[in-house]
Order: sequence, then structure tokens, then C-alpha cells
Amino acid sequence: MNNIKNWHRLFFIFSFIMILTLIGCNQASNHNMEENNNNTENIADKSNNDEIENEEDEEVNDSEESPPNAVTDPIKEIMDSMSIEEKIGQMLMFGFEDSQVNDETRKLIEDYHVGGVILFKKNISGAQQLLDLNNKIKEINSRLHDTPIFISVDEEGGLVSRMPPEIINLPDSKDIGDANNAALAYQVGEAIGERVSFFGFNMTMAPVLDINSNPANPVIGKRAFGDNKEIVSKMGIEEMKGIQSKNIIPVVKHFPGHGDTDVDSHLGLPIVNHGTERLQQLELLPFQHAFNQQADMTMVAHILLPEIDRDYPSSLSKNVITDILREEFNFDGVVITDDMTMGAIMENYDIGEASVKAVQAGNDIILVSHGYENKIKAVSSLTNAVKDGTVSEERIDKSVERILHLKKKYNLSDSLLDNIDINKINQSSKEILGALR
Repeated sequence: MNNIKNWHRLFFIFSFIMILTLIGCNQASNHNMEENNNNTENIADKSNNDEIENEEDEEVNDSEESPPNAVTDPIKEIMDSMSIEEKIGQMLMFGFEDSQVNDETRKLIEDYHVGGVILFKKNISGAQQLLDLNNKIKEINSRLHDTPIFISVDEEGGLVSRMPPEIINLPDSKDIGDANNAALAYQVGEAIGERVSFFGFNMTMAPVLDINSNPANPVIGKRAFGDNKEIVSKMGIEEMKGIQSKNIIPVVKHFPGHGDTDVDSHLGLPIVNHGTERLQQLELLPFQHAFNQQADMTMVAHILLPEIDRDYPSSLSKNVITDILREEFNFDGVVITDDMTMGAIMENYDIGEASVKAVQAGNDIILVSHGYENKIKAVSSLTNAVKDGTVSEERIDKSVERILHLKKKYNLSDSLLDNIDINKINQSSKEILGALR
């Protein structure tokens, strides 16, 4: 009996041990399966990560091999397509003789690629004729050139006005200066901009920033806002801004100051014996203020300043244009000479030689108002100077870039105009004249 009990006890113990063993094996198996699953997932994750990294590496490599295109510079594109003759043409502004486009004028635009024209009283006989003339100039230019043409005029008001007889003239600048009214000066600028715009011009050679410091001056006088530098600066800048508000390019003149001269540069070469210190205290101040107020363009006078350059007049002087205007005043706008057919130049220089010297000095545009042969000589002299290395193409490019940027800034167009609102122009004149009474 005892043997049976002992056997039962042994069987129970053995069964219990077997059950524990089976449970342990099952847990171990599950643990191994979980580890295997985790390992499988880790391998899959690693494989996916490797694929993503490879894709990113490929994208980086593709990016390195094929960089995105840089933003295109439209000015550079235009310049790259231009011949040296076309570039030189942009640097020339010519006058012409008739009240309509003649064969010589057509040739200057079509064959010599002239970038600008200037009209004088001799070119203008009436309102409709003037509109038709400017439309014709634009039409000829647009047929051959993608770049619109400057059409400029000396419209200062008062003594210097080129408007047709139907238009009521504006007062002299001296009258505006005497009133010392900034709002009125701005209104005059608006009126100048409006009238030239209505006739198809896109540039006016105004305002005058000369200080009329010499009562014997034969050429400035009432064209200046006065003999006070603060008034000249304030009135001139307000008029400039008024002109700009009508999307017309104002040309401040006559740098470095024509006020203290006793010779008319149309007839001979004025000599001004002032050094840099005096000029900075008086003559240069209105120009410096205008440049600080975003003046786009300035005209350089034909004046000999022996204390600054005893060899060349200001329009041909590197000391004046590059050293003072460009470097000291940091002016990077467009610089144009006064008319190269004036006595100050023609009595002392060959016009071809003077045109090359003017570019070397830092001018961007050479103004030749009279004489077809003078214009052709300016073209040929500049072209030959580039070809023989006297003037580098890089120097030409600097000026052309400034000119094209200015045309783009004002969104110039060769589009034609249909009519003129003469009543609106004259109403502006009446309001300004009334304010001065």
C-alpha cells in the first residue's frame, strides 16, 4: 500500500515538472519570435532609410549637376545682342534742321542707331505738327530697334520754352524762386512734365540748378531760381520731382554750375577761377542735394575751371566728371554733355576729338545739336576709338547700361499718341500764373 502511495507521489511530482518545462519552452519560443519579428522590422526600417537617404543623395547630386537657372537680366540680354555700332548709337543725341523727318534724320535713326533726339524751336510750328513729328520719330525707331528712343526738349518755362504757339508759357524760374513756394515749384514741374508728355516727349532739359551769382552773366539770368543757394536747391528739387511725377525724365543742369560766368558758352569758353572749396560751398550744393534726392540725369557745362583742370573744360574733364561727379558725389546716373556744337567746343576742338575725350572723361551721352557733318564725325570718331583701343568696349558698356536702365526705369515706349489736350495744358499755366499775381 505504501508503495502505491509513493508511486502516486512520484508521478504527481514528475507531471508538475513536465508542465513547468513546457510553459518555459513556450515562453522562450514566443520571446524568440518577438525578437525575430523585431529584427525583421529593424532590417526593413534600415532598408527603407537607406533607400530614402540614397534618394536624397541622388537629389543633391542632381541639384549639384543641374543648378537652377539664375534670374535673367533683361538689360544684359539687350546689351549682349547689340553691335558696337548700336551701343555707340545709344550714347548719341542729335538735333536736326526741319519741322519734319527728312532723309538725314531718317538715316541717323536707321543706319547710325541714334539713341536720342532733341527738338528746338525751328522744329516746331504748331501743336498737331509737333505731335505728328514725334510720332514719326517713334515709328521709324520702332521698325528697326527694340530700344525706345529718347525724345528731348529744352522746356524750362519762361525764357527757354519750345512749346508751339497754342500753348500758354510758364513763368521764369526766377519768378518761382522769388515766390519761394515749394508747392508752387512742384506744380510748375508737374505742368512742364504734363505738356511735354502730351506731345510725345519723354525728357526735358530742366530744371536749371545754376546759382545766378554774377549779375553780368549773359546766359543764365532769369533761368535760375535766384542767387540764394538754399532757394535754388529747394525750388529746383521740387520742380524736378514734379517733372518726375509725370513720368518724364528731368535733366538737372549745368553741372558744376554756370551761374558765375561772364561769357556765353554758345559763343566762347567761359573761365571760372574757383577752386573745389568755393564750388562746394556754393555752385555744387544744389546738384549735390538733387543727387541725394534721386536725380536721374545731369548735363555738364562747357566751363574751364583752371583750379581743377587747366587743360580741359568741365564737359571734357575727367577731374570734374569722374573725380567729382562720379566718385565724390557717388552719382551713377546718366551724364550728358551740353551741345558740342557750341562755340566753347567748336572754337577750340575738333568735334570728333572732343567727342572721344568727353567719353573718356565719363560722359554717357554726347549731345550734337547742329550740322549733319558734325554728327557723322562724332559717330565715326567714337567707332574708330573703340576699334583702335583708345576707348575700351567695357567703358562703352558702362554708359549703355546706365542709359538702358534709365529707359527701363521710366518704362519708355515708342507707342504713338492720338491727340493733345491743349485746354488742360493751358489751364495749368493759368493756375500757376494766377498764383504769382
